[in-house]
Amino acid sequence: MLTLQRRQLVGHDILLARHGNHICSMRLDRSAGRVIALLDDGSVDSAPNLISPDLRLPDTLQSVIRDDWKFLTAVSGGIAALAGVMIAAAVNLPSLASDPALAQLLTTYPAY
Repeated sequence: MLTLQRRQLVGHDILLARHGNHICSMRLDRSAGRVIALLDDGSVDSAPNLISPDLRLPDTLQSVIRDDWKFLTAVSGGIAALAGVMIAAAVNLPSLASDPALAQLLTTYPAY
């Protein structure tokens, strides 16, 4: 089952276990896959953000959009095209009626 949740940063847990309350700030270095911590004494420590490179992490909204953007774009385009065809058919429906009374009824129906 797909659950969209924030990914837990393993590096945060590792650094908290190493240094505890001596951490001033932490930041995520996405390109290196590491969490970097600035400590009280001015030194810097880092920890890897993954336990194992082949570990399957839970999906987030960003990862779903990043992986499936082509499919989502195609579905959205199809829905927009279908809505356009339905609107065009609704607008042209009174002109297709052969009986003038039915055409007048179809054009004045939204007024009720």
